[in-house]
Amino acid sequence: MRPAPLTTRQEATINTLTSRIGFEIELLAPAGSDRQTLADAVAARGGGRVHRSFHTDSEPSPVPGVGVFRHLSPAFDVVDGAGAPVARLVDDITLVSDLTGTTARPGHSGWYRVLCDEPRLLRLIERCADPYAALADVLAPVAELFGTQVELRGGSARVNDATGATVAVVMPLPAGRERPCEVITPPITTDHGRRLDELLTPARDLGFTVPAEAAVHLHLDGASFRRSPAFANLVRLFGHWREPLWEALGTNAACRRLAPLPGELVRLVEREDQSWAELRAAARGLGLTKYADVNLTQLVAASPVRDTVEVRLLPGALDASDIVGRAVLVERLLLRCLDDTPIPRPDGAAAHDPEEALLALTTAGAGR
Repeated sequence: MRPAPLTTRQEATINTLTSRIGFEIELLAPAGSDRQTLADAVAARGGGRVHRSFHTDSEPSPVPGVGVFRHLSPAFDVVDGAGAPVARLVDDITLVSDLTGTTARPGHSGWYRVLCDEPRLLRLIERCADPYAALADVLAPVAELFGTQVELRGGSARVNDATGATVAVVMPLPAGRERPCEVITPPITTDHGRRLDELLTPARDLGFTVPAEAAVHLHLDGASFRRSPAFANLVRLFGHWREPLWEALGTNAACRRLAPLPGELVRLVEREDQSWAELRAAARGLGLTKYADVNLTQLVAASPVRDTVEVRLLPGALDASDIVGRAVLVERLLLRCLDDTPIPRPDGAAAHDPEEALLALTTAGAGR
């Protein structure tokens, strides 16, 4: 699957990104390969190294009474020769369609997942466990903390507390789950296209592809949007302009975990004379989730984990030019949101030529 080709207008602005942006790019390794293979290739290309670590994610639980299982899965951190981060390669559990019918045995190369139903415990386990340890040994430090022993059951291992309540389970990685590969970059401030190409060229050379559900996410610095007018414009942009944005950017309709912003939030930002503290508190009470076209949760959080606005609706891509070309439009739109002039609703022209209407929007209101 490939996104729609760039338009002439997008290609003309391919090298004009100016913001500090972190990218998340969802790829798929060919059968028989895995994300570590790409990590090794990227490191070798730049004279760097690869460190194994854990990636935290969650998924619905099949166990009655347990809503969500959180887990740790194999991740690979690439650093350059000086030890500076280049990229982090992790699983993405939303990528499933291309794995349908996988017949390979689970536990590829000894890979496994650590499962737990309590997020605080999982964070503790991540700190204690050695990501290089074998399946049978990885929970040994956890068992020591609880004064118990690791129980081996077939191909899995378990730690219970002294009362017999399960603390964590480690199981072989499901067949095929070594192939999904989300490439996460550190914030990039200059030469965005070149930096992305250094990651994507080896991916193409190794036969990586764009998965059916793929997306590209952009993380831009959030501090400037912690003002009522700027936050309101963000909400207006992604609330009122959703259809033109999807059309102009070529959003992948098969992508999971996209959704419109809550209608209550769109109405909330139109209330007059709200201080940022009032608006943030009210927005936080609406139950915002990261799984929307734009993730605003860190802007309204009392203690943000990552101080960014995350734009999640770019389609998957394997070429730096495709990603940067669309990111340019997003960047210009977010800069427009910083102008206090309210972003208007789209008119009929937006349906006829969404990209032209969005480009016009980027200049409207400037200097008023």
